[in-house]
Amino acid sequence: MATMISDLFRRVYPALGKRQRDLEAKWQRLELPPGAVLLSEGEVSRRAFLIEKGCLRVWFMSKGRDVTAQFFFENEGLSSIESFRTGTPSLFTIETLEPSVVWALSKEDYNEVEREARKDVRTLGMMLDVAYKRQIHYMKLFRSFIGDRPEERYGRLVAEEPRIVERVPQRYIASYLGITPESLSRIRKRRAGSASDTRDRS
Repeated sequence: MATMISDLFRRVYPALGKRQRDLEAKWQRLELPPGAVLLSEGEVSRRAFLIEKGCLRVWFMSKGRDVTAQFFFENEGLSSIESFRTGTPSLFTIETLEPSVVWALSKEDYNEVEREARKDVRTLGMMLDVAYKRQIHYMKLFRSFIGDRPEERYGRLVAEEPRIVERVPQRYIASYLGITPESLSRIRKRRAGSASDTRDRS
């Protein structure tokens, strides 16, 4: 078993003890090009993923528009959680944005991992933290859409999630912020101009 998945696994499920190697062996390593679709909107999710390398995007279609919901990077886990837990059609598509290495775990094997993890309070707490983190992310995003101007949303993204700005194509950042690529370009130019003015006055 590769060192990377062992390290990832220990971070996600740190207290599985002697069962760890058996459960690690259930993961499948996938080397994927940009644009690889791991799950399509409307399909039932039957796998969960851990990212060794790369960036993945979660998105959906709304009135003919591609809407980005979230980005995931190295050492993060993801699935279409609603579909994965309930067996209903996924509300989202999951695809790679970069050459990526992803580890996949089937729902059946995940259920076994979860049963083992639930025996340890600390590990169960970490699993709940992952779910809470995603919920908090969507709550903050919803509040930002209601209360902030697009330029404020972009400023917060730069401050809180710089790797998105550095690694994700602009059209997907615009989709994530709920604006057009042209609007995002204007915002970036204004911010660049303001930064230049500030340096000139220093």
